[in-house]
Amino acid sequence: MNACVISIGNELLIGQTINTNAAWIGQKLSDIGLLLDTVITVGDEAQAIVEALDAALAKHTVAIVTGGLGPTHDDITKKVITDYFGGKLVFHQPVLDKIKSYFEARGYQMPANNEGQAWLPDNAEILPNKVGSAQGMLFRKNEKYCFVLPGVPREMKYIMETSILPILREQIRDQVILHYTWRTAGVPESVLAEKLDNVAEIEQHGRLAFLPKYTGVDLRLTIKAGTIQNVETHRRAADQHIRAKVDKYIYGTGDIPLEQVVGEILRSRKQTVAVAESCTGGLICHKMTSIAGSSDYFLGGMITYSNDQKIKALGVSEATLVAHGAVSEQTAVEMASGVRHRVDADYGLSVTGIAGPGGGTAEKPVGLVYIGLATPTETRAHRYMFANDREINQERSAATALLLLFKALKGDG
Repeated sequence: MNACVISIGNELLIGQTINTNAAWIGQKLSDIGLLLDTVITVGDEAQAIVEALDAALAKHTVAIVTGGLGPTHDDITKKVITDYFGGKLVFHQPVLDKIKSYFEARGYQMPANNEGQAWLPDNAEILPNKVGSAQGMLFRKNEKYCFVLPGVPREMKYIMETSILPILREQIRDQVILHYTWRTAGVPESVLAEKLDNVAEIEQHGRLAFLPKYTGVDLRLTIKAGTIQNVETHRRAADQHIRAKVDKYIYGTGDIPLEQVVGEILRSRKQTVAVAESCTGGLICHKMTSIAGSSDYFLGGMITYSNDQKIKALGVSEATLVAHGAVSEQTAVEMASGVRHRVDADYGLSVTGIAGPGGGTAEKPVGLVYIGLATPTETRAHRYMFANDREINQERSAATALLLLFKALKGDG
């Protein structure tokens, strides 16, 4: 079996709304062993929807349609698809009662135009929606499935999890698909591929993909087999091969972020960290405190954007700033040492740089960043040249700072 998602909505085409529904559906289908290989996006126009259905059902066993089930004039999905499968809309009083109750429970009187959502196809199985007013639908024809869902993410997810995924699991009991991910940092994609050497050996066990991000490169292996035991056999063999080649760059597996890995190491050692940030504006602090329980090891941070605050809050020498500037190795060292001692942490991290788009010079261009790390035994700073994009520079600076701390904790710093 394979699947196609049809996303409906003019707002998706003009970029007003990001199509997160398709990504979420793809992940959930993958989790149960069903491959999503096509996503089609069309506007709220009848002919476009019909053509998308033709294309999807010609090549796929499963089509999942999202969007256009609301109560307004441009919500035409239900009528178009009902006609497509040769049915007609009929009134459902129990559904209307549920919609009214949904509004009343929230202290509102149901608007009159929501009554249209109680008219449902006579040739589809209705998939209940307890978190909204638009019901889901399932059309079956020639051993193919067409699921129709609201575009509101919360409602779409509810119907997927309570109705659609159980139906599909039953249909693919003899197939298991596993996506396994190794997370790496501190190595470019091309170097990683070179160090893995013979990728064909790994792909005896599954399909390997390189997924570069600002923060590092993920290696994702997709394994297909008839049983979970066979999948695990392939996963273990691939893991052994990959770790033999690039283990020093791997900081975790699955979707665990680097800040969580760093935190787990600090917690296990009963050690702590504090952060001083300039060009990243608190991004490192945000990443670390986004992990539940981070108060065990994260003592605090300071955003010292101005030279005055670097002096007052961190104890950076005015002479250092005059002689070398705020963006310098010397300043990064004093920031890291200062925050470590002021907060009384085992480790101190600092970042100072020129994020852009302005503020650069020939000597210190946009993208120049210094990251300092103060450990119980030494304090050092490292120089980096990133990009001309402010957001990229901030993300890469934060990720690189966490990577430096990770390496120091592992003894590779």
